[in-house]
Amino acid sequence: MSARTTITRRGLIGGLGLLALPRLAYAQGFAGLSGNADGFAPVAPGRAFSFPADHGPHDDFRIEWWYVTANLSDGGGKAYGLQWTLFRSAARPGPQGEGFNNQQLWMAHAAVTRADSHRSTEKFARGGVGQAGVEAKPFQAWIDDWQLRGTDKTDDQSLAPLEMTASAADFSYALHLEADRPVVLQGIGGYSRKSERGQASYYYSQPFYRVRGRISFDDKPVEVTGQAWLDREWSSQPLASDQSGWDWFALHFSGGEKLMLYRMRQGQGDYTSGTWITADGASRPLGPEGIMMMPKETVAVGERKLPVGWRVEIASLGIAIDTGPLNPNAWMGTRVPYWEGPISFKGSHTGVGYLELTGY
Repeated sequence: MSARTTITRRGLIGGLGLLALPRLAYAQGFAGLSGNADGFAPVAPGRAFSFPADHGPHDDFRIEWWYVTANLSDGGGKAYGLQWTLFRSAARPGPQGEGFNNQQLWMAHAAVTRADSHRSTEKFARGGVGQAGVEAKPFQAWIDDWQLRGTDKTDDQSLAPLEMTASAADFSYALHLEADRPVVLQGIGGYSRKSERGQASYYYSQPFYRVRGRISFDDKPVEVTGQAWLDREWSSQPLASDQSGWDWFALHFSGGEKLMLYRMRQGQGDYTSGTWITADGASRPLGPEGIMMMPKETVAVGERKLPVGWRVEIASLGIAIDTGPLNPNAWMGTRVPYWEGPISFKGSHTGVGYLELTGY
């Protein structure tokens, strides 16, 4: 039997290990990401990134993810959103254990969104047994039969082309991703600050994927095309103790430019940051002083009020836009819950993108 075959006992044990993690979420920021990082590798400025090695896992850091969002449309112009995410979390620092003693825990989320529907699902796995993992070369990230994998033509600098698949009881997708520009280092050379007190991550993106493939809702397939954004991030303590979560944007401008923004919510004034990426792939970091992010529209999910519509202004770039969701009810009712969905924007510029709201 293949080590990557779904095995109920493996899935159960992996899931049980992960279920303990979210119970820390609201005492220690979103998903426990402000928890104690003693024994894990620190994040420091000046790191030299190396590809393909950095496409793979960094087991000495506490948390890591491979995160793809896509804005798509069918032949009739109907809009769709899609998410594929694989998370790695280390239960303890130190040498890697063998087999079921391995401390790496894996969680994955998949979702598809239309204006009238949002569907999501999740998977869990324990490291060390082959059920989930990431390989840098040839690139492959998987959990059971969900895959984000390279081909014999995949370029190390652009991390393209890739094939991406996931499935659930009521949806599935299979997409091909192409890019002709290298990945973009976020922050200062890939060092992305999350507070004024030293919290940070290593962070790079591939925001230039062109996408084609198929999405199925209730076994009804539709051919789609569009664009996708991959985020790669790893850290040992990305949140400060008073930071509850973040509001994050990945925006595709109609002129070919890209914009990443986030607001880390904290007790004494929020921390904002971003990166402006030109159509040819050149990047410019944006400091907190030049970014205005103001919630304009909320939606209720249970007792939560979520800001799904925003006003964003960056005077230095002449940007003044209003964003709105394709589906305001794009709530990820997963074990670690959050809002994640496709958006569009208009004003000084137009385009589409993705919004993520955590810790509400």
